[in-house]
Amino acid sequence: KYAITKFAKDVLSVSDNLRRALDAMPADLVQSDPRLKNLIDGIEATERELLKSFEMHGIRKINPMDEPFNPNFHEVMFEAPGTGKPAGTVIQVIETGYLLYDRLLRPARVGVAKDEGQGNGKAPPGHAFDASA
Repeated sequence: KYAITKFAKDVLSVSDNLRRALDAMPADLVQSDPRLKNLIDGIEATERELLKSFEMHGIRKINPMDEPFNPNFHEVMFEAPGTGKPAGTVIQVIETGYLLYDRLLRPARVGVAKDEGQGNGKAPPGHAFDASA
């Protein structure tokens, strides 16, 4: 069941690069040039086939947009203030994560909403300010 773990990890970069190629193509160029549209269609078909193969072998994407941060499946790359979302909510997925059945192959690398200090008025440990003093 898990014998393909190393191979699966190696192939994840192929999926990432196909997605990067699709995301990098400006929509206005694709619509104005039918040759580029055909190229994009081919890349999308290749990505679909790869993802279909992943599913057949128990590999699933982790795309946690707008979900609470989970340290078992996500890796925080940055925190952003002023998002209007609860602290710890995933606001951006930088790199999709993957599971092999129930095991983590790669964590989703994410940006999360920052805790903007609407807490209890106490400073974090190691800070001089404490409102209760």
